[in-house]
Amino acid sequence: MRVDKERRRALYREAARKRRRVESDTFADLSSLLPLRASVRAHLDKPSVIRLAICYMRLQALLRGKTNVKIWCCVWELLSCFSPADEMDMWKFSVKEERKEVTEENDVYLRIMEGFVMVLSSEGNIMFLSENVSCYIGLTQTELMGHNVFEFMHPCDHEEIRSNLRLSADGFWSDTKRDFVVRIKSTLTLRGRSTNLKSATWKVVQCQGRVRACPGPFSSSCLLLTCRPLPVSHTCLCTRTFSSQHSMDMRFTHCDSRVLSILGYTPNELMGRSIYEFCHTLDTISLTKYHTNLCSKSQSVSGRYRMLVRGGGYVWVESHSAVVPGAKTPKYRTRPQPPLLILCVTYVLSGVEEPFLQLSLDQ
Repeated sequence: MRVDKERRRALYREAARKRRRVESDTFADLSSLLPLRASVRAHLDKPSVIRLAICYMRLQALLRGKTNVKIWCCVWELLSCFSPADEMDMWKFSVKEERKEVTEENDVYLRIMEGFVMVLSSEGNIMFLSENVSCYIGLTQTELMGHNVFEFMHPCDHEEIRSNLRLSADGFWSDTKRDFVVRIKSTLTLRGRSTNLKSATWKVVQCQGRVRACPGPFSSSCLLLTCRPLPVSHTCLCTRTFSSQHSMDMRFTHCDSRVLSILGYTPNELMGRSIYEFCHTLDTISLTKYHTNLCSKSQSVSGRYRMLVRGGGYVWVESHSAVVPGAKTPKYRTRPQPPLLILCVTYVLSGVEEPFLQLSLDQ
């Protein structure tokens, strides 16, 4: 009786070792199918392999209009602990052939763009991130892909993200351009060092892109974005750029002399006047959104809007702004100091258009 019991235990242990061995082999096969560098795949744990495999599978369905049979079968084998060697070798070969098609042009595009690429599903899941994301926020591609974007965004920006992911009334995403500013977690310090996620700070990022739909039997859609962290400071590179300072209600408190050659107004004429008085009426809504983002997130980009030129007409400009925080509050004071001012650098994007059209008394 005791011998039979020991024999059953030995059989159970051997069966458990076999299951673990098959499971490890299947995880290794699944990891080898991921389009990642070997040095990255070597440090992936089992939950990360599953998460990235599902993410890659969704991305393949989006790009090709059908699910990727290789990954689906490998996931199914992982769950059933069954792995036919011949088919797995065939899948490995086909995936390696796909990797060879990637050229060095991708790295060139990312360097020119000065940002990273992000693809979101309609539920906010991160389907893809370019590998250079770690250069801007510290978190790596494998740490973020497969997670929901709301886990890494500022809670006050969740509604803005939902509005850009929201479907239209007829159930389809419109192809209108998305352009919004959000705050994302960053593990990079001011000196460029990386910290842990618990010590992460918020970095302001401008996201621009469009919705892309994939027709076919497995139709799906995604939000393709280029994300560019906003710089803390700006440099006036040419005479077609001018800097200014504003109060929190966007009234001019200082402006450099280059504004005279661009808009025709002297700095003294702008003092105490609101920027809304010198912008085109049709751009007031977008300028108000930019102002709201600036007050809530401390940095923002206006997007293109029109500023009126003395004598008639207007020029297209874009403003990059940041709020200068107030001085640190002493311990004996309970009320925090208000922000000091808004620093603004305005880039002129065009010449004077419709020079004979006068839209305000100042012109």
